[in-house]
Amino acid sequence: MAEVSGPAVPASGSIDRSERPGRVGLLLMLAGLLVGAVVGLSFVANEQAQPLILALLALLAMAGVFFLFALAIGALQLAGPASRDDITRAIVDAAPEGKLVVEDNGRMIYANEAYMRLAGGDSFSNLRSIERIFVGAPEVSEAVYRLAQASRDDRAYAEEIRMSPPPGGAADRDFAWYRIAVRPIPRHRGSAALWTVSDITHERERQENVFQELQHAIDYLDHAPAGFLSIDAAGSIVYMNATLASWLGYDLATVGSGGLKLLEIAPGADMLTASPGLPGEVRTDRYDIDLRRRNGQPLPTRLYHRVAYGQDGAPGPSRTFVLNRSAGSDADEPQRAAEVRLARFLNNSPIAIATLDRDGRVIRANTSFVRLFAGMPRQPAAEGGRDAPDPMMRDAVLERDRGVIEGALARAANGFGGLDPIEVGLSGPGDRSARVWMSPADSDGTPSPDAEARAGSDGDHERVILYALDTTAQRQLEQQVAQTQKMDTVGQLAGGIAHDFNNVLQAIIGYSDLLLASHRPTDHAFQDIMQIKQNANRAASLVRQLLAFSRRQTLRPEVMDVGEALSDLTLLLKRLLGERVQLDFRHGREIWPIKADVNQFEQVIVNLAVNARDAMPGGGSLTIRTANCPVDGERPVGIPAGDHVMIEVTDTGEGIPPEVRQKIFEPFFTTKEIGKGTGLGLSTVFGIVNQSGGAIDVQSTVGEGTTFRIYLPRHEPGIEALPEPLPPPRTASGSTTIGASERSEPKPAADDETEPKSATESGTPAARPPEPPPKPAADHTGQGTVLLVEDEDPVRAVNSRALSARGYTVLEAASGIEALRLIEEYADGIDVVVSDVVMPEMDGPTLLRELRKHMPDLKVIFVSGYAEDAFRKNLPEGETFNFLPKPFSLKQLVETVKQTMAS
Repeated sequence: MAEVSGPAVPASGSIDRSERPGRVGLLLMLAGLLVGAVVGLSFVANEQAQPLILALLALLAMAGVFFLFALAIGALQLAGPASRDDITRAIVDAAPEGKLVVEDNGRMIYANEAYMRLAGGDSFSNLRSIERIFVGAPEVSEAVYRLAQASRDDRAYAEEIRMSPPPGGAADRDFAWYRIAVRPIPRHRGSAALWTVSDITHERERQENVFQELQHAIDYLDHAPAGFLSIDAAGSIVYMNATLASWLGYDLATVGSGGLKLLEIAPGADMLTASPGLPGEVRTDRYDIDLRRRNGQPLPTRLYHRVAYGQDGAPGPSRTFVLNRSAGSDADEPQRAAEVRLARFLNNSPIAIATLDRDGRVIRANTSFVRLFAGMPRQPAAEGGRDAPDPMMRDAVLERDRGVIEGALARAANGFGGLDPIEVGLSGPGDRSARVWMSPADSDGTPSPDAEARAGSDGDHERVILYALDTTAQRQLEQQVAQTQKMDTVGQLAGGIAHDFNNVLQAIIGYSDLLLASHRPTDHAFQDIMQIKQNANRAASLVRQLLAFSRRQTLRPEVMDVGEALSDLTLLLKRLLGERVQLDFRHGREIWPIKADVNQFEQVIVNLAVNARDAMPGGGSLTIRTANCPVDGERPVGIPAGDHVMIEVTDTGEGIPPEVRQKIFEPFFTTKEIGKGTGLGLSTVFGIVNQSGGAIDVQSTVGEGTTFRIYLPRHEPGIEALPEPLPPPRTASGSTTIGASERSEPKPAADDETEPKSATESGTPAARPPEPPPKPAADHTGQGTVLLVEDEDPVRAVNSRALSARGYTVLEAASGIEALRLIEEYADGIDVVVSDVVMPEMDGPTLLRELRKHMPDLKVIFVSGYAEDAFRKNLPEGETFNFLPKPFSLKQLVETVKQTMAS
């Protein structure tokens, strides 16, 4: 490093006054002590003075001996230049940087030769300090002030300043750069600061030269006749040269540092960042794609995309070389124009296209192929960071389909064309699939006669053309359609079975009521009859669950607040879940109201909670969350459009395997041990949610847990999505089963005494009885004639006996045609008609239409195992009737007839 020339310096070099001078007072004191001792001895007698003199001489001799030993071992050093000429001092004196030591009081105590040349002095009397040397421009004074402040605060600090002209009288330069640093020096007495001044002019010049060279390189790259850009792993463009920015019509100042995304200039080119790589691999791919200019026009290009992967497999920023293939000076070349058009057709095609060699190695591929087979594993990279070999097609499919792929590849490579498409599963994340066609690359569909002869010469060339279509969405849709059809079929079957079984249960419950009426509680047979009735009621609960699955049960929808309904279930859920399962509610803000049957809604939540408890035998947590799902929000496939309220039930249990997840909503399907469940819990949930106009979605991971999301439509005032039938009467047992697939405590059924809404409020055409009069109605028990229409003989017989026992006159009909004959015969003598809905020859709605032709005011009670809304659509608008769902007790039948006559 060059040094600044200055005035002559004495031969001594550096100057130092850090050594303290000797103390004259101490010397005079020692001399006075010796003179006093001699004078004192002169007053002592000779006999007594002699020992004292000997003692004094001995003391002085001992001090001299100790001094010689200390001098020999280096504990003491003689004063003078020789004592300070150690190796450390010599290094500092000869240092090319100026060194100055200043005490805390501003006294300079040391300066080496380089600083003296810079300061232009030869002694401390004419030596200038840092503050006096570096003065001039305001930025220089500010830097020196910050350095002095750091020195006073005993902390290290450094600054770089530019002096023009430089200090020291250097006439050969107009300016110079200096780096000035200060740091504290610990001392045993006080403190000091070491100042260092370095001339960094040449270092700055080298930096400026490197920066200029870099600017030239960037300028060369920016204005190269080809485009260049760099893309990071997140898809942001970190660099783009001016040529490519000009082609695309972008301002270069807005590009780089994440200002522009890859998908903004190359829609659908996410494979540039999604392609996986092996640790240490350097991968170069070629793509013929259309970039999008700022004005939306396409720019046909060829990209050479090079990415280096780290040791952890993470991709680094790319080096992407871009060639412009749009029409220009070479537009008259037909071959080039045709090549560009063909490349555009192939790369913009939704069909994945690639060429393979005889071994199935991918030679060339379009962008759709790269996107479809993005999870294709690659071979390990060669040593030295060279490109890895091309991937093998067999590795792109699941292991079960590799034999099919290899067989089709061998036939196509041997010249056999016209092969049928094959369905394969794709490797990588997700359950993806594709339909693949293979054809020979150089054959018209017939075997090539010299295929075997050329196998050795061109076995590595393009031999097979592969076409593939992504069938993942189609396959999922087919599975959903098949599952929906299966569930509908099973639902129809379950509904039919439930209807027929209801008639059987109706007879059992009816005759049980008759027997109970004729026996006292003290009779031995009374308890046996009660057991028969209780088991019949239990079977009726299973039938109701089948009807719920088939969406044919009777609902009593009402506007409800989801948060309040869940809060009411808190105590019941905690009791069902037990102490080992933690229950957590997370209610959303301002949840929309819904319209549903409160009891059925509670049954849905309880069934899901009990299933979650059984999935966590060792304990865990159950989270129930509510949220609004607006019409434009994200939702799973299959959820209908519109505003919905989502109820999410999440557990931390064992999870559901994929092969089981497809069957969980089927009735009587259960994974529990025999006797611990009937498999109707989730099927009931499915039916209730669907009958309420909603949908349900299941997400589960084995070992992590399961999430059920229920979507129920938002209730809009004035819009009624569901009819509101009469409240179903309470069964004889007074309860309904919580979940057929779970062994849990029963939940109370709907309260019979709850007053129903009027027809005007519910929007339902007069299906409900009118509001009761202000005064209690007269008791009409046993007064009037009842026409009982029922095709099941046992049911008709037991119902007839029950009504006759209460004093009613009962006319029986086994069909609708027979009922019309009796009505014509008795004319106005019939007060009410109790008719089944599903009957041969003439069903209940047809019978009602015929009755209205002759007796428009005749009161009708329909009984059925199906829901009311299942047959209401077959009746005229505004038709009035009452409804009693099967199975019912004889007491409920009599009470319904009584209330209908009174109304």
